Amino acid sequence: MGRYLEMISEPAHVKKLTEPQLEELAAEVRSELIGTLARTGGHLGPNLGVVELTIAMHKVFTTPKDKFVWDVSHQCYVHKLLTGRQEKFKKIRQTGGLNGFALRTESEHDSFGAGHAGTALSAALGMCAARDQRQSDEDVVCVFGDAALTNGISFEALNNISHTTKKFIGILNDNEWSIDKNVGAISKYLNKIITNPGYNRLHDDMASLVKKLPKGDFAVRLGSRAEGALKAEVAESTLSHEPPVLSDGRGGTASSVLFEELGIRYIGPLDGHNLPLMIKSLEYAQNCEHPVVLHVLTKKGKGYNAALKSPEKFHGLGPYNAETGETPSAKPGTAPNWQDVFGEQMVKLCERDTKMVGVTAAMPSGTGLKSLRDQLPGRYFDVGIAEEHAVIFAAGMATMDYRPVVAIYSTFLQRAYDCIIHDVALQDLPVIFCMDRAGLSANDGPTHHGLFDIAYLRCVPNIVAMAPRNEDEFADMLFTASRQNHPAFIRYPRGAAEGVPVKDEPAMLEIGKAEVVRNFEGNGKRKVAFLGLGPMFSVAEAAAKELGEDFDCALIDPRFTKPIDEATTEYFAKTADLVVTLEDHVLPGGYGSLVAELMVEESVSTPLIRVGWPDQFIEHASSVGELRGKYGLTAEAVVERIRSFPAPAAGKGSSNSSQSLKVG
Repeated sequence: MGRYLEMISEPAHVKKLTEPQLEELAAEVRSELIGTLARTGGHLGPNLGVVELTIAMHKVFTTPKDKFVWDVSHQCYVHKLLTGRQEKFKKIRQTGGLNGFALRTESEHDSFGAGHAGTALSAALGMCAARDQRQSDEDVVCVFGDAALTNGISFEALNNISHTTKKFIGILNDNEWSIDKNVGAISKYLNKIITNPGYNRLHDDMASLVKKLPKGDFAVRLGSRAEGALKAEVAESTLSHEPPVLSDGRGGTASSVLFEELGIRYIGPLDGHNLPLMIKSLEYAQNCEHPVVLHVLTKKGKGYNAALKSPEKFHGLGPYNAETGETPSAKPGTAPNWQDVFGEQMVKLCERDTKMVGVTAAMPSGTGLKSLRDQLPGRYFDVGIAEEHAVIFAAGMATMDYRPVVAIYSTFLQRAYDCIIHDVALQDLPVIFCMDRAGLSANDGPTHHGLFDIAYLRCVPNIVAMAPRNEDEFADMLFTASRQNHPAFIRYPRGAAEGVPVKDEPAMLEIGKAEVVRNFEGNGKRKVAFLGLGPMFSVAEAAAKELGEDFDCALIDPRFTKPIDEATTEYFAKTADLVVTLEDHVLPGGYGSLVAELMVEESVSTPLIRVGWPDQFIEHASSVGELRGKYGLTAEAVVERIRSFPAPAAGKGSSNSSQSLKVG
């Protein structure tokens, strides 16, 4: 760790450094990011891009009194390093280390927690409104990316800023990327501003002003109406390819840049890696008595060639070689990742069915749809970070006899819940939802865990919901979904699949039918029926093996959470001495709850053990296995619960037992 970074145990220390010292600090921070994340993994590219910006923010503003709100907040590592969290930073995203996102319970300097895009502008505006209500004087600084402007929530907030407060400081961190290259008209709009020669000359003039003028004089001149009119005319002529519009008589123009039309003073584009410029620009914004947005240009991966060459890869990754940027190769025989299984099957289905298309919300690599984009680009749609739009867009395509497959992480699909109900399920449209990261995203933590989808979908009419236990069954489920005339959902976890080969031709599954993988042997031992959903089937299998000859174990793969196989479930519930459900989901409202409800309705009194995640937000850790061990989602923990469970009274079978239903 560099000498200046070592000196900073609180953000007040940043203020004591001179600009040359701050430049050295920036270099030290970059070195710390590259070295630490090589061991832990994390969001390297986005944080390398905001080093100077974050240092300048702490030079000008004073947290925790002043509030920093980060959109998504995966770019707040530098902020964490400057706010007394250097020691725990060494284990960021690992057990006992810092969370990879802003977290209010972690530090008083994290004013708003985040993990999903598009929330910062609304949250910051809410803080400004509260400040105005209580008549206090803290500043609220909102850092949002250009990708956040593809999210509808951001525009809902922008629409309200000038109406709600007179003092709002926004920083548009423009690096042209979310995870993949940004798409859509907003991205093109910002790019036109950046590349326009007139705007670049204006930017140079503004930078010159910032460097030469005293702060007060700079604020007066930069805030003049004349400059606003000039910027608006340059933008107008660029974006419309027409001559500048004449003044409307109020010092502005009849048509201006996006932010100024919304009542927000726009300044930029500014070089986000020019530290003196950032400091003076933020000082100006601090003294503004009207909403202002600084358009700051940054380079994702700045200072690390490997990240500059592969911005998509270095957005977020596991451990890597700090010198070369290379990540470890998969060990021979390692099963493919679930997302890659999905990507391969999507290409195959699209090749055989011209009505199938893929839709992603800015996650081609993470979801596996990159394969479709590369091989059949005409069948691939990236709508940007706009999950609600993605769902309704797919619904529209479905009305035209297409079969859209919407690939969105389970945690992000929560944002489009109303769209699922109102626009897809209510109209009974054949949209297919492939929900990656259903289960834990261990290093990322609670904002990214997909632990609620069974619960939030089970009450929605018309849908089919599935969970595969291996790759081959996944291929069957995707094929089955493509042949249904109803909304279909498939949930599967992050990481490596089971290593089961996929057959050449997928099979059509019977809707709502479980698979009995192993029935009772009838050996006179105590009967345990395991219903292991999706990836938890392997845990059930391991538990049954460990119980050995002491028990008579049946293994059922439920396959469906809606509709569940009532006949098979009831049969094993009545036949067994103990029923065990296992799921990679929270227990409230999950698959075990479905089984418990069915057993109550059918007056089945067999004891029931439910294995799943507790009714709380699960923290981040180094691995899924570590968290499963802590919360009892392992074969060993399941076996211990079964062995400690009271045996039925002698001569009493479960079907005629007088025991009441027990839910664990």
